Amino acid sequence: MNPNKTSDILEIPDTWRQGWLKDEPLSKIFALDGKIYRHKDGRRTLQFTQDGESYFAKLHHGLGWRRFLKNLFRFKWPVSGAENEWQAIKLLEELNIPTTPLIAYGRRGTNPVSKQSFIITEDLINCISLEDYCRDWPTNPPAPDLKRALINEIARITGVMHRTGLNHCDLYICHFLLQLKNGIVPDPRNPTLHLIDLHRVRQRRQLPRRWQIKDLAALHFSSFDIGLTFRDRLRFVRTYSQRPLKESWSQNRSLWQAVEKRGQALYREFQRRGPR
Repeated sequence: MNPNKTSDILEIPDTWRQGWLKDEPLSKIFALDGKIYRHKDGRRTLQFTQDGESYFAKLHHGLGWRRFLKNLFRFKWPVSGAENEWQAIKLLEELNIPTTPLIAYGRRGTNPVSKQSFIITEDLINCISLEDYCRDWPTNPPAPDLKRALINEIARITGVMHRTGLNHCDLYICHFLLQLKNGIVPDPRNPTLHLIDLHRVRQRRQLPRRWQIKDLAALHFSSFDIGLTFRDRLRFVRTYSQRPLKESWSQNRSLWQAVEKRGQALYREFQRRGPR
């Protein structure tokens, strides 16, 4: 990396800087090999091992003009690098929302069409996505204390984000990872949930209603088939709103009606098209 290019950034642990990344760090990072989880749209996501520890790397190789213009024609500003996720992780940590611990970040260039960037995070071992964990709840219900605690924690995380002006854009239950120990939740009344897949997170001074609905509807839709009751959903509303249920419902009736409508529409589309 040319130190005279002020647009370039490289944040890596000192042990890496003095060790395997001593020479040509960016070249070595972008040449990383491991288990590929995604390789699409100029982004490569992989798991790799270094010094006996497991990590995840997201390597952004630039959008290219075709994808950049395609997004603009759809009136969408494209996510063109790892900066968004890097900043989102720091924001969530400040808000006491568990996520993937940040290890390293780097960027070369600023042009969204051609710039390269990366983010490296710890591998969250001994975790399972809520989608997988809750899959058999309709036939094998969880302990009531655990179910209530999980609903309250998801509602807490979502509420804190939205009151801070943050929205996730892909807030499905598969993007919550439940921490386990020896295959079970160590403290059923105080479970730890890590929020992941943050590359589309955005922050505004005040969260627009349509983005609030998008997040809430995604949660609603993705929990349709795990056996939640109406009371469970009211619990979420109360915890998310931080108000008595009657007050929250009377003051935000249109919000929750819109969430229900959008969630049902997502579910109908899912049944018609199947998982992507």
